[in-house]
Amino acid sequence: MKRYNLFFLSILLVLFSITACQPNKKEVKTTKDTVMQRKLANYAKVKLSADLSSLSEGHAKLFSHLLKAADAIDELYWLQAYGDKNELLNKMGDDPDIKAYAMINYGPWDRLDGNAPFTDDYPPRPLGAGFFPNDMNQNDFFAIPGNKKFEPLTVVKKDNKGEFKVLPYHIAYKTQIDKAVEHMRKGAELCDCEDFKVYLLQRAEDLLIDNFEKSDALWLNLKDNKIDFIAGPIENLDDHLIWTKYSYGAFILLRNVEWTENVKKFSLLLPYLQKNLPVDEKYKSESPEATSDIVIYDVLYNSGYCNAGNKLIGLNLPIGTEQVVSNSRKVHFKNVMEAKFEKILQPITNLVIDEKQRKHVKFTSFFQNTIFYEISNSLGISQTINNKGSVKDALKEHHAIIRELKNDVLRMFFITKLHEMNELKDVDLMDNYVTHMADVFRSIRFGVTDAQGVANMIRFNYFNEHEAFKYDSKTGTYKINDYKMKKAVESLSRLVLEIQGNGDYDMASEIIRDKGYIHNELLNDLYRIQRAKIPKDVVYDQGDQLAMK
Repeated sequence: MKRYNLFFLSILLVLFSITACQPNKKEVKTTKDTVMQRKLANYAKVKLSADLSSLSEGHAKLFSHLLKAADAIDELYWLQAYGDKNELLNKMGDDPDIKAYAMINYGPWDRLDGNAPFTDDYPPRPLGAGFFPNDMNQNDFFAIPGNKKFEPLTVVKKDNKGEFKVLPYHIAYKTQIDKAVEHMRKGAELCDCEDFKVYLLQRAEDLLIDNFEKSDALWLNLKDNKIDFIAGPIENLDDHLIWTKYSYGAFILLRNVEWTENVKKFSLLLPYLQKNLPVDEKYKSESPEATSDIVIYDVLYNSGYCNAGNKLIGLNLPIGTEQVVSNSRKVHFKNVMEAKFEKILQPITNLVIDEKQRKHVKFTSFFQNTIFYEISNSLGISQTINNKGSVKDALKEHHAIIRELKNDVLRMFFITKLHEMNELKDVDLMDNYVTHMADVFRSIRFGVTDAQGVANMIRFNYFNEHEAFKYDSKTGTYKINDYKMKKAVESLSRLVLEIQGNGDYDMASEIIRDKGYIHNELLNDLYRIQRAKIPKDVVYDQGDQLAMK
């Protein structure tokens, strides 16, 4: 098979996304409006919905305050991601499509296209986004005296003399944080759950000092609150200058008690799963996190980083910015998963999965596969077995890709084990396998420019080589062989765990080089999915109307 250069491939996919559906030149001339409409079509608009029947009337008032606090965090994130939102929208004139796309992306840079400007009117995205002056480079940064500049909850600004100053978030974003804190405190007075009230008040205090250790500890012990609220640092992926500064976001969540109960038992199985990794005993001496529970939520409202571009379906919290986080909670968003399953995964299934196997693509299996991705993140190997130090240090720049690959393949290994134990009774193993295969096409559409994208392709190409699926060139569909899939999942799990345990940098380099690319057949399938106008992600129709239901 012909191998594509990754940079060339990224350009090719971008060009295709713009030109694949262009009308005949005789009919209409392509304009900025039609290009923007195609970009907007990459996001399916969905209403966030949840069962609010169990909530009291007082929750409506609580929700109203939490909504205003989340909106204040949204204003803060605009400053981190771009700068002055209103100034940007005014510059964009009267074109509603361009403005709508800017709102999705929190700026004029396309998050589905490597943050490239989506119109010619704007320069490339600054490496430091809004965390640093636009003209600042790494030499300027390292020339700033002292170590405060490295702290993850600080920004660098220029003072009136043109000199660089390091400011903590609670100073740089004082207006927005004060507003969020005010409404969190007012909302706390309306809480009918005392533990949640204490947490909310402490979270407000922590926003004022940029240290979330106390409120994180309180949040991990919350059990009885129906409404939940998360506000603060979420990820450090927006900072491309030194990859350190954290973006702020907020979630207003409704605890899904039924689905949380259904998955609670998986937390208890973590020690068993660790002991049954498909490697020699020397590779599995580490213990999983002692208190790593799983909570399922429905999202009622989100803002800031949580609402930008590609929407999160789950994450590990709390985030460790400076302090070490020993405990964690894996949170998953059921209604967001359902939206992506319905709007994206099902249409892809009907296009690329063998017709007789399409019945195996089910939401329950998609949900399980997603849950076990995060569970796999807690298991495996963090330290090498041959005195090379941590896996991260030994694998260097390959660490993130190999970690993503481990999480990706181990989830299917664990799901297979649980089926053998008769712990997953609502679906059969084939449902998980075929759904997993369909989900490859959903995720790989975001490209191979990040660790998860490369890991997706390593897994896909490895399964292809081991005949875990068969491609029918006439129908353009894939058929899974469950026996060979099981064997391939086990052997790839063993390979990646041994790479980590041995700190095998050379083997990591080899597998990334040989398998971390998109081959011709798959590229053609991605073209077909694009031509079918299947969206890549979702955008929310959300608001305070939820509080009144």
